Amino acid sequence: MDFSETSTHLQVVLSSLLVGGFLILLLFLCQTLSLGPKKQRATLGRQGIRGPPPSLIYGNIPDMRRIVKESKARRSIVTGGACSAQFTSNYALSLFPYFDHWRKIYGPTFYYSTGNILILYVSLPELIKEIGLNKSFDLGKPSYLKKDHKAIFGEGIIASNGELWAHQRKIIAPEFFIDKVKGMVKLMVDAAVLLLNSWESIIARDGANAEIVVDADLKKFSANVIAKVCFGSNYSEGKDIFMHLSQLQDEISKPNIFIGIPGVRYLPTKHNRKIWRLEKEIRSLILKLAKERREISSTLPKNDLLQFILEGAESSPCSSSNFIVDNCKNIYFAGYETTAVSAAWCLMLLASHHEWQELARAEVIEVCQGHFPEASMLHKMKVLTMVIQETLRLYPPAAFLSREALRDVNLGDIHIPKGVNIKVLIPNLHHDPIIWGEDAGEFKPRRFANGISGACKLPHAYIPFGIGSRTCAGQNLAMVELKVLLSLLLSKFTFSLSPKYVHSPSFRLTIEPGFGLPLILSMVA
Repeated sequence: MDFSETSTHLQVVLSSLLVGGFLILLLFLCQTLSLGPKKQRATLGRQGIRGPPPSLIYGNIPDMRRIVKESKARRSIVTGGACSAQFTSNYALSLFPYFDHWRKIYGPTFYYSTGNILILYVSLPELIKEIGLNKSFDLGKPSYLKKDHKAIFGEGIIASNGELWAHQRKIIAPEFFIDKVKGMVKLMVDAAVLLLNSWESIIARDGANAEIVVDADLKKFSANVIAKVCFGSNYSEGKDIFMHLSQLQDEISKPNIFIGIPGVRYLPTKHNRKIWRLEKEIRSLILKLAKERREISSTLPKNDLLQFILEGAESSPCSSSNFIVDNCKNIYFAGYETTAVSAAWCLMLLASHHEWQELARAEVIEVCQGHFPEASMLHKMKVLTMVIQETLRLYPPAAFLSREALRDVNLGDIHIPKGVNIKVLIPNLHHDPIIWGEDAGEFKPRRFANGISGACKLPHAYIPFGIGSRTCAGQNLAMVELKVLLSLLLSKFTFSLSPKYVHSPSFRLTIEPGFGLPLILSMVA
């Protein structure tokens, strides 16, 4: 065989390999994007569950985008001059209109697809109760969320599953038991006083009252608290981490039509490159913090959450550095973002319902008697507790309860095949008049006068902090922090909504005021 024949032969072999590789890739994509979800849909279909027909690559994402666009065209913006009843309407109908659209067509339980991910939408309270009762590792956090939000959650307690999650929960949860949280009250008061002094200075400068957009200050307060109670530092020392996490959250929260499509997150797009850069910088900052702590604790032992994370990393199923970085990111995010947003919604509702603001203020003044709040005082603040609980009903920190069937599981009478995701839209559940009564769309804190069990027909339908074994480990910290902050603000200031306030709840991993919360504040006489 001469050189030309050899060259021709090599070209034929190479062409065959390329064609073969292309066919294998094509078969893989067909299996991933079509056959797998098709089998899952067939299994659900045999049980009477239906859903919108998907496209091959994008699933129902084009339908979702179209329905959102049509909904926006019909919707007008609500401003601060509007009736306060509009501030408690079910904003989920505007943010996620496709769920309501499909529910009217397919019923309360249906499936839809994002890319190659099949999602079972669940709204029946009895099925949600079943999710809470499931104690096995068969239901876990969705793998696609872990992949798409890996930069902010990694394999930390929020996103992990199985033995790794159990190990992390065992380390972290005890640090937020109520007895330990009560010991953090003074630190919370100290952080709140900085906020109060700042606002007092602004009012003194501007005259009898001042307009303040409070969102950034609330986040600074909660960041300071989580830094002090969990990491033994203060906000100024951890501000680089908070700033980078906030930027990372903004980037991850941007609409992404490619969610659920394999491989897209690995492409060097401008969006992905920014996420990678922020993730790398956050990792470096946290490991630097951990290194400094190890050096300090060797001579001066510490007894805060960071110390327990460092010790837990030594026996972690994953790498030590990943364990430290991921859990610090999880606690930073959950500990300051959700609490600050909940505080903002509390202030918005109190500012638009002055009768409840006056009731809560009178209670705080009676309980505290001119002193800073102490742990023993907090359980006496019944009105403030009702206000917080009602705010968390109307504006739960998380929009969704999400799970994935890591194995075939049964949810009530429904057999769910492995790989199917389950999604519950929490605001819809919290606004359901069948559960909460005809006044479900109104701000009525007194519904919680006899606790959660007396507030609605189905107590398991109130899930602002999640449900079952995956209930938020930091809910005690959040509730105490909100009571401390709000009690101090009520004792010092009266507040009302600025005419500039635009009511537009927005989804950024949490539900928050889309255009900020401007308040008109004045000193309590």
